[in-house]
Amino acid sequence: MLVTHTKDELVEQTADWRRHEEHIALVPTMGNLHAGHLALVDLAREHAERVIVSIFVNPTQFGVDEDFDAYPRTLERDKRRLKTTAADMIFAPSVDTVYPFGLEMATKVSVPGLTENFCGATRPGHFDGVTTVVARLFALVQPDVAVFGQKDYQQQLVLRHMTQDMNLPISIITGETVRNEQGLALSSRNSYLTEEERATAPLLYETLTTMSGELKNGRRDFDQLEASAIARLSSAGFDVDYFSIRRAQNLEVPDRDCDDLVVLVAARLGEARLIDNIVVTI
Repeated sequence: MLVTHTKDELVEQTADWRRHEEHIALVPTMGNLHAGHLALVDLAREHAERVIVSIFVNPTQFGVDEDFDAYPRTLERDKRRLKTTAADMIFAPSVDTVYPFGLEMATKVSVPGLTENFCGATRPGHFDGVTTVVARLFALVQPDVAVFGQKDYQQQLVLRHMTQDMNLPISIITGETVRNEQGLALSSRNSYLTEEERATAPLLYETLTTMSGELKNGRRDFDQLEASAIARLSSAGFDVDYFSIRRAQNLEVPDRDCDDLVVLVAARLGEARLIDNIVVTI
């Protein structure tokens, strides 16, 4: 497995793969890899002969009071984990490589509409940072395929929209959320949880599952279902940013006849901000 840090190294290797008519898949990450990331690598291999995993803690998607400085940086451990997967290359660029004119002079990519609610409302500027960095990684790697996880449901919708709107020749693949035995979605930020909080955290998915069952049984009082879920999580110690039932395709408010829904949640538990979702097809 190759490890590259510069644009020149990346371009030289990807050009060689293309000369051999090999397709390239990109799995963008911020490192601190867990089994969910590794599953995305395996999924990427199903769609391309070569797989690149980018590891870059992107400063532009963190807010002023968020955890950019504290975010775990575990490149050596990540290398060891990726050696057991189908990854062909780690691309771990510097900030100067990704933002050659500096952060203040960086060209920004913004997707209106889809980014204004949910994580976009509670983390102002976050999605502009995500779309900007992913567009830059796409320009550097020029992949045929890019793979993202369903856990970040709003994010993958935003990136899919960006790719289609800009006519980028890249197929966006979404991988299923990987969970621990208690149902908690794997996340790099789970490391912030205390032992007591880890025992509480699976209630997030349990509540999603309960609401999914209610929807499949025909309930359409969306506001009441949302309020009930928020009350349940709040009583267990979660600080709920949102719990919402929306159209899976575009996150718009559904009507009673909608048969393709997604239930979204973001909540803080101690130092960790947890997000999760469940798609409900009726």
